[in-house]
Amino acid sequence: EHEVDKELLGDLVKILLDQLEIDCECFGSTTFKGENMDSGIEPDQCFYIQNHARMRGKRRVDLTLDQPPDLAIEVDVTSKTQLDVYANLGVPELWRYEKNQLRIDLLQGGEYRQVTTSPTFPRLPIPDLVADVLAQSRETGRSPALRAFRQRLKQLLK
Repeated sequence: EHEVDKELLGDLVKILLDQLEIDCECFGSTTFKGENMDSGIEPDQCFYIQNHARMRGKRRVDLTLDQPPDLAIEVDVTSKTQLDVYANLGVPELWRYEKNQLRIDLLQGGEYRQVTTSPTFPRLPIPDLVADVLAQSRETGRSPALRAFRQRLKQLLK
């Protein structure tokens, strides 16, 4: 379940970025460890969006030189996400999918605050779209759900 959901969420972000013609660099589930940290964190998916140009062509992330990802995704099926680790790294936007719901958290003043709209995709009801696509994928399968998502996006973005 965890792997299926994390891959589908990553696909949704890639489709959103593509439809909106927003450039990005995807670093998947890279392990991040900042200075003065005992342990690192490995998001299920992560994306450089605002900082994509800085990461173009890189194969590894060095947080002593590079920015943290602009968007990280965690699917919490078996364990709780360590918000303090993400906050210490300075990840500005964190999506957490748990119990069939997407929660969007923004880093503000060193702490995460839940919001209803993603600043990366401000025109779209991301939590509702995610819930619909993941539910549909369980009924019709991944490919039909993603095709339907693309069609729905075209309607929403007119």
